[in-house]
Amino acid sequence: MADDSLRGLRLAILGPISWPTPPPGYGPWEQIAANIASGMRVRGLDVTLFATGNSQAPVKISAVVPVGLEEDRAINAEVYSALHIAKLFERAGEFDLIHNNFDWKPLTYALATVAPPLITTIHGFSAPPILAAYYAGAARSFYCSISAADRDPGLGYLATTYNGIDPAQWTFRAEPGEDLVFLARFHPEKGAHLAIAIAKRAGVRLKLAAIPHDDAYFKELVEPHIDGDQIQFLGHVKGAARDELLGTALGLVHMTTRPERFGLTLIEAMACGTPVLGADMGSIPEIVVDGQTGFLCRDVEDAAAHVGQLVKLDRAACRRHVETTFSTERMIDRYCDAYAEALRLRLPAAPTDEHLRWRAHDWWDRPMAFTDIPAKPKHLTVHESVS
Repeated sequence: MADDSLRGLRLAILGPISWPTPPPGYGPWEQIAANIASGMRVRGLDVTLFATGNSQAPVKISAVVPVGLEEDRAINAEVYSALHIAKLFERAGEFDLIHNNFDWKPLTYALATVAPPLITTIHGFSAPPILAAYYAGAARSFYCSISAADRDPGLGYLATTYNGIDPAQWTFRAEPGEDLVFLARFHPEKGAHLAIAIAKRAGVRLKLAAIPHDDAYFKELVEPHIDGDQIQFLGHVKGAARDELLGTALGLVHMTTRPERFGLTLIEAMACGTPVLGADMGSIPEIVVDGQTGFLCRDVEDAAAHVGQLVKLDRAACRRHVETTFSTERMIDRYCDAYAEALRLRLPAAPTDEHLRWRAHDWWDRPMAFTDIPAKPKHLTVHESVS
C-alpha cells in the first residue's frame, strides 16, 4: 500500500454523469466513483471529481452538466458527455494522475497527450465494437478490471480492483426475513424473469425493486406475473428503503443470463447479512462464497432448491465477508497500489504477441460478457477458432 508516497497527489477522477455522485438510488458506477473519491481524500490525496453539478461527494467538484442525464432527458447526452470529457482534458495539466471511470470515450481524447498518467477502470464492455477504442487506448491508459472474469484477452491489465462499499452505511440484521428480493434493472441480462420463476417454484414471495430499461421485456416477461402478493413490484427503491429492503430479505436473487461484471448489489445485500442466490458464472463466484454467503446456482431449478437453505446460513459471515474483502478500505488499498505503479511506469507496456493474436480475432467468437451481441455479418471471413 502506497499511502505515504501518494499523500498530496493531485488526482482527477472522471466520473459518470447518468446520475449524481453518489446517486440517490440506482447508479453503480456513480456510487463507486464517489467511494473512490471520498476514500482517496481520506488517504490524503488532493481530489477533484468531474461529475454532475448536483453531486454531493465530499471533494472538489467540477461540472458542466447540472444534473444527471437520467434525471433530465431534455439534456443532450452526446453533447454533454463530450463537454464533460473535454473539461477534464482542458485541465489535465493541473493533475498528477487521472482516473477515468467514464468508459471508452475519454481514451480518444487521451491519445492526443502523454501526460499525466491515466488509469481507466473498465466497469463493463457495453458492446463489442468499443473494444477498438480500448485497444487503441492501451497505448495511453493503464487498465483496471473490477473482476477477474471481466477481462478481455486482448488487453493488458494493471490490477483487478474489486468494487467496495462502506459497511457502516448498511444495517446488519441477524434475523432473516421471509421474502426474496430482486434489485437491478429490468433487462433480460439481469434475469428478473428467472427470479420470478424461482420464487414461484419455491413458493415464496418476491419483491421486485428495479428501474426500467427494456420496456418490451418488462411488459412481456415480468409485468404479467406481478400480482401484488407473491410477486410484488416496488419500483426504484432508494436510501433507507433500499437498506431495509435488503436487510429484511431472506435472500437476494441475482440469476443473470450473461456473465456478471461485478454486481454491486451482491455486496450491499451481504453487508446487511442477506445471502445471495447467484448464477454460477462471471464474477459471481469471485464474490459469493458458495454455501457460506449464498449459493452458486446452475439454473432456476437449482436456485429454487436452495431457497429453503438460505435461512440456515450465518448472516454474520455474510457481513464479515464484505468487511474483509469488499469494503471501501480494501478497494482504496488496491487502487493506491495501482496508482503507485502507474506513476512509476508512466505509460503502459506494448501489447504482447498473445494480446495481438486476440485483437486480430473476431469479437463474435470470444468469451466476453457483452450486453448485446449483434448478428455476425455474413461477409466476414470465419477465422480459426481460439481455444
